[in-house]
Amino acid sequence: MPKAVTDTDVLIVGAGPVGLFLANECARRAIRYRIVECRPSQSEHSKALAIFPRTLEIFDMAGVASPIVERANRVTCASVISHGRTLARMQFTPHESPYPYVAMVPQDITEKLLVDALHLKGRSVEYDSTFVSATQADDCVHATLEHQGDRRDIAAAYVVGCDGAHSAVRHLLNLPFEGAEYHDSFLLADVETNEALPADEMQLCPHELGPLAIFPMSAIRRRIVAMVDKAEDDAPSLALVRQMLAARAPAGIEARSLHWSSYFRIHHRQVAKLRVRRIFIAGDAAHIHSPFGGQGMNTGLQDVWNLVWKLDFALRGFGGENLLDSYTAERRPVIKHVIDVTDFMTRAMATPSKLAQAARNTIIPVVSRLAPFQHAFVQTLSELGIAYRGSPMVEGPGERYFDDGLRGGRICSRFLLLIDEAVDASISDAAKQFCASFSEVLELRSVHLPRATQIMLVRPDGYVAYASGSRDAAAALVDARSVLERNAG
Repeated sequence: MPKAVTDTDVLIVGAGPVGLFLANECARRAIRYRIVECRPSQSEHSKALAIFPRTLEIFDMAGVASPIVERANRVTCASVISHGRTLARMQFTPHESPYPYVAMVPQDITEKLLVDALHLKGRSVEYDSTFVSATQADDCVHATLEHQGDRRDIAAAYVVGCDGAHSAVRHLLNLPFEGAEYHDSFLLADVETNEALPADEMQLCPHELGPLAIFPMSAIRRRIVAMVDKAEDDAPSLALVRQMLAARAPAGIEARSLHWSSYFRIHHRQVAKLRVRRIFIAGDAAHIHSPFGGQGMNTGLQDVWNLVWKLDFALRGFGGENLLDSYTAERRPVIKHVIDVTDFMTRAMATPSKLAQAARNTIIPVVSRLAPFQHAFVQTLSELGIAYRGSPMVEGPGERYFDDGLRGGRICSRFLLLIDEAVDASISDAAKQFCASFSEVLELRSVHLPRATQIMLVRPDGYVAYASGSRDAAAALVDARSVLERNAG
């Protein structure tokens, strides 16, 4: 049967950070795409703020990290402070990453930089364009878009909904948004402050009136998030923010002016699957959770990083339905873990129980000093510990791999077959023959591999699909071929 004639390969719905990053990655891979946004322009609000080390590594692999890092305030410490008492002060400097910090970059700046990156690639966002509906055929998606009252139909090979918590794409797919809403309301405020608190430290402040968190955007500008009894007026006032800080924050901090503020309710929700035939969802369209932990935008960016190379392979005739299905299989456990962790943090910070508060304030100073807890804290918050063990596309733990050879956009639409520099000539020759037989999707590199590893197969997203360990190198090549065939067969 002839391949369907389409107007575009990928229709991206939504131009927040997730959709913009996906558009940049499509452009880098020479995938035909369109990105539509119902708003007339990009958001001017800071919204999401924290960018964690693994996301920075992904931006690096995509070639867009430098301008984002240049604009970042770097945070290397997290403190838990209650009623003036420091319960914990934990360093956040993961040594295994070239980005040993949390990069605080307001979302509007992140979006602007991703739009700028698109413009450098000769592409742009279609604003004032609304996704109306879509129907799926066996070989394409027929979508209806509306631009300033004019409706047009297009055919796309795939559609990806990156259109937020109220996603029209998710509603079209009739995917239940499973979970619940927290009963409490929260305020968010970006304020000018004095320099009483360190610019490289975030503070989490549990309190019987409700938790408060302080995220430094610079030495004199901070994001305040706090639970409130009820929303007053349309948006939180400077007076209310000052009242919250006086009651719950460390002593000395002063809010001098207000840049932007908002009330919001928080949920913990997710969909059971991220794909229905040729339509996918990512980011807030697929999962939402508490802002404590700052994981929301990062998780969405990593959704599309996982997805885009699989779409690329499918469009080029490599990989089948199992590869596309692995998007849900791999990302859903990660999403569930993020929701579980942020839900636990929110409930622990916000508990009204005096007994639970006393237990929390007793336990935190003890456990936060333990090396295993500190390691788990850094691995979880940094997202460097994300792995895809159990994925049908991976043999082994599916951990991240990152070295200088992956930086600056030097990994794109190929697997990497890494062989240790010390392997025998016969193994090197066999590896070259292996790569020649998969020349369109596989690249050979000779590197210094970790001890006892002679062969490693790394995916286009920088996760290990297979590593030989102590296995005989010749047999390991056979195993690596089998894993590659599973992904690209």
